[in-house]
Amino acid sequence: MPIPAADLKARLRAARVLVVGDAMLDRYLFGDVERISPEAPVPVVRVRREEERLGGAANVALNVKALGPAVTLITAVGNDEPARRLESLLQAHAVESLLGRDPKLYTCVKLRVIGRSQQLVRVDFENQPDHEVLSGLLSDFTRIVPRCDAVLFSDYGKGGL
Repeated sequence: MPIPAADLKARLRAARVLVVGDAMLDRYLFGDVERISPEAPVPVVRVRREEERLGGAANVALNVKALGPAVTLITAVGNDEPARRLESLLQAHAVESLLGRDPKLYTCVKLRVIGRSQQLVRVDFENQPDHEVLSGLLSDFTRIVPRCDAVLFSDYGKGGL
């Protein structure tokens, strides 16, 4: 028997969901292409606008949050500016986070350069998290999972799972 929409919404609002995986910061540079570089046969993009968005497991957590439940994200990040931006964006969207900070890790950033409404290049900043940091995140997972109604694993092959 189908669940009435109002009941489903109420159940979702009462739920607690844990998202575990590879969080990323998606950065976009939007601009105009007006010429080709004299240094190499590549377009020169004059940047007009920049955007930052939650990516990877952080985007999954944001999408789940939009459905209504309380969401917690467990992920490894560096001790760097992208990690601080990621944390700030998560807080702005009321997504709780348990961040395993690894001083040797570059927080995963996907930088996309867009010109004439087309992606021209993507530059990835990433490396693998330390096993000690992952062990600490496993402890966080073990502690919080009994209080959760659902767990989503979001694996992008960045070493966080």
